[in-house]
Amino acid sequence: MLKTIRTLLGKTNNITRSAYIWNAVNAIVSALQNPVILIVMTRTNGEYDAGVFSISFAIAGLMLFIGLYGLRRFQSSDINEKYTFGDYHGMRCISCGAMLIASAVYCIYGSFFLEYNAEKVTVVLLICVVRCIQAYADVFHGRMQQVGRLDVATKASTARYVAEIVVYCIVLIITRDLVMSTIAFAIASFVIFMLTTANAAKDFCTYRPTFDRFQIKMLIVEGFPLFASLFLNMYISNAPKYAIDAILTEQIQAKYNMIFMPAFVVMLIANFIFNPILTTYAEMWLAGTKEQLKNLLKHIRRQMAIILGLSILGLAVAATIGIPVLAFIFGVDLHPYKSELIVVMVGGGALAYATFFSTVITIMRLQKYLLVCYGVCALAAKVLSEPFVSNNGMMGAAELYAIIMIILAVLLFIITAVKLGKEWKKYND
Repeated sequence: MLKTIRTLLGKTNNITRSAYIWNAVNAIVSALQNPVILIVMTRTNGEYDAGVFSISFAIAGLMLFIGLYGLRRFQSSDINEKYTFGDYHGMRCISCGAMLIASAVYCIYGSFFLEYNAEKVTVVLLICVVRCIQAYADVFHGRMQQVGRLDVATKASTARYVAEIVVYCIVLIITRDLVMSTIAFAIASFVIFMLTTANAAKDFCTYRPTFDRFQIKMLIVEGFPLFASLFLNMYISNAPKYAIDAILTEQIQAKYNMIFMPAFVVMLIANFIFNPILTTYAEMWLAGTKEQLKNLLKHIRRQMAIILGLSILGLAVAATIGIPVLAFIFGVDLHPYKSELIVVMVGGGALAYATFFSTVITIMRLQKYLLVCYGVCALAAKVLSEPFVSNNGMMGAAELYAIIMIILAVLLFIITAVKLGKEWKKYND
């Protein structure tokens, strides 16, 4: 059976086309995971459990970046293999261990200082475990992408996402038990990981990690700006949710996540258009020729135009049919929150730009500047989140999100433009 699964994952008539298609499917399924479960959760268990689920996903999403340590894009664009897969694997084992420890510490903190009950602590911890499985799988996916088989990685990832969604929803509908459903969610994630990613990895790498002290140290040093910036990026994105968790109710948390979904989808769709050509971008940059730099600039302008188009489309939908559609889907009255949805959509478009520029900056190996930008925005989010949410409720959360995302996108754009301008000038002096 395992051999048959490997054959199915690797089967394709056109690797490039398959990579594009499956990357798109994977991005869509990934984007749908939270909203689909949230829809079922709201209709079966009510807004309170939906709020618990929402903040659990937000916390686990933050912890995920500890497990990833920001190295996926670095690994995928390491076309000269400065580090071996064993080095990346060893580093990922360490970062995933750190992720689990951090998750446990947060749960203890939540229990003592945020009045989390036993059920909420359990759900948070279990979803963090699921995200740890995702982080560990990602190092194998990075290897597959590095050798030109992103299609295999995205097929495996899609299978895991689908299994997680189906199992969570079925168990939830049958039991209406939040903890039991989350346990099934974690089991499904692990089983599908073993059948797909771990199984397929046999054709691309050895399973044994290496723990060379020097190489691990260098990966920690080189990856830290990426890790810190992406971790702070997730914190910035979710700062309104954390403020709502501390100040407002689980019901408000659920409604904020409902209106946040369209903005998140815009960002994911923009990213999946870019992800399949990540290695190509790296090759253009490393080529060191005027012609390839010109091609890179052309691709960057095209991606910026795509993000703008998606953002405008998202805003148009939000301003017209957004609230009625969301209210119908979730079965919750969201009509008082039309303005909040529009503001959040502006922030979602800015986040898409910020994520894109941060990727280009990573390819150019200017990670230290990412840390400065994300650090400034994270500090601003930390200072502003409580007063914004305390004074203006959900609108305050939406405004905070949009303002911080716009600032971040502008800062990252300036760094990208300055660096590319300097490179272009070298060929025209």
